[in-house]
Amino acid sequence: MTAMAGNARRSAQEPDGLGRFGRYAGPATLILSSLAGGPKHGYALTKDVEEFAGVRLAPGTLYEALSRLEGQGLIEALESQDRRRPYRLTAAGALALRAHLDDQRRVADVGLRRLAGGWGTS
Repeated sequence: MTAMAGNARRSAQEPDGLGRFGRYAGPATLILSSLAGGPKHGYALTKDVEEFAGVRLAPGTLYEALSRLEGQGLIEALESQDRRRPYRLTAAGALALRAHLDDQRRVADVGLRRLAGGWGTS
């Protein structure tokens, strides 16, 4: 088993990894990355993600992911001053995000090296 396959298997099994989110790993990564910059409510999260990733999270996807992330202790809701409910990243969320992004960086690095080795840009 390669080191990368071992890391992927480990991340999917670790309680603090994002691998357990399955199809929600993408939205979870975007939301956690947004909250790494500071607390935000749903609309602010949507706008921030759209700005830095070029992805528009549908409300159902956003709030489903927020619910899952909060249930896993990766984010927490803050007291609201109005009808908007802000969220912030927890320490566990920061650790999970860092581990997930490190794994994704390794995958991206392998892909880019392989492209550079045999796939010209012409």
